[in-house]
Amino acid sequence: MILAVLPFESIGGDPERGYLADGLTEETIASLGQMDPERVAVIGRQSVMMYRGNASKSLADIGRELNADYLLESSLRAEGGQFRVTVKLIRARDQVQVWSESYDREPTSVLSLQRELSADIADQIRLRLSTERLDALARRQTRNADAYDLYLRGQNFANQRTPATTLKAIEYFERATSLDPNYALAWAGLSLAYSASPINSDTSPLKVWPRARDAAARALQSDPNRAEAHFAMAYTNWALDWDWTTAESELRRAMALDASFAFTHITLGHLLSQTGRHDLGRLEMQRARELDPLNPMTYAMSSQVEFQARNYAAALEHARRAIALDPEFWIGHMQQAQALDRMDQSEPALEALVKAGRFSGQNSKTMSLRGFVLAKAGRTDEAREVLATLESVAHDRFVPPYANALVHAGLGDRDAAFDWLDRAYAARDVHLIFLPVDAKWDEYRQDPRFIALVSRCGFTR
Repeated sequence: MILAVLPFESIGGDPERGYLADGLTEETIASLGQMDPERVAVIGRQSVMMYRGNASKSLADIGRELNADYLLESSLRAEGGQFRVTVKLIRARDQVQVWSESYDREPTSVLSLQRELSADIADQIRLRLSTERLDALARRQTRNADAYDLYLRGQNFANQRTPATTLKAIEYFERATSLDPNYALAWAGLSLAYSASPINSDTSPLKVWPRARDAAARALQSDPNRAEAHFAMAYTNWALDWDWTTAESELRRAMALDASFAFTHITLGHLLSQTGRHDLGRLEMQRARELDPLNPMTYAMSSQVEFQARNYAAALEHARRAIALDPEFWIGHMQQAQALDRMDQSEPALEALVKAGRFSGQNSKTMSLRGFVLAKAGRTDEAREVLATLESVAHDRFVPPYANALVHAGLGDRDAAFDWLDRAYAARDVHLIFLPVDAKWDEYRQDPRFIALVSRCGFTR
């Protein structure tokens, strides 16, 4: 059975409380995802958020688009110092309302709603929750209302995935953990904000690596049975530790605890593909798309897996789907560009990279891929201009050495490429994780220096 938790509608009150409605949506999704993983799948956050404030879509349309059996429709209203939460459970096939309830709470008790909601909804769809499972849901959140509020604010910023919002997310997660040092979800959120920042924000991996690992360890110490804690550790193992065996084990543990969290499937699919198990990676990506069908990230990462498997037509199709869902999603444009480049369509690839660069705030990945495509197209002067730009940008912020290595690889300057790859290794550059399967490096695979580097990184284990 598939359940979709539609975005909580914030009615009246302080517009600043919009983050609370979003937070309640996300937390309800997460709680229900762990309710009965073998029998109930819950649609991911990004997909349902597509319907926030969208009055043009009927419930029948939403249910059909999400392939959901039931829809949970909720509203949050601030009234006289209290919150009123109204919840309706609707059967998607005929839009029959099978249950509704209202909850009046003081602001300090909003965090108790997940357990009550989960139990009531489970009863309505004729599932039985054991006392142990209910207790686990109750332990999911802190008992400190202020820490919970800070956590929701942190999640709101983390989901935006920009350099500025990542810094804000880190600030709020740190404040939440200072109020509750055993707050596993806040520690996990902090770890992920740190470990993803080298990819999202061109942050120095060496700067955030120990912080990400420490926060993930604190999350597991606080609650070893929390899916998010295992996912945070897995992501650190994958992107920063380069310990992919442990990463896979942690991802599978997270999946056993919460099979509805789409990003676990995305990351596992990526890892499987990077270790040459492309067919298994595809299956995980397919499951991620089923769980979060309107999330452009699921399609962008599906594109990456197909690209790594050398199926460029499928990679292009997934990238275009990501862009259709969000025309300003820079990763979708970048994935489209690298697929087009492999299909000998350099001009359309460069056009896609113009959009990718603009929407990403000139992330190093878009700049370096542009330099690579220009170089392969014989436009060497323009490729060298990209190198000059990267050098100039490096005066103001960290630029991953991999970016320079990729442009030099496109130019065919092997010595310079390997010099920058060595610098990337010294900087623990997260972009090296693509080396085992990235088609852009195929011309270098037989070079003993390339073989030695991949082995030194531990990617051949």
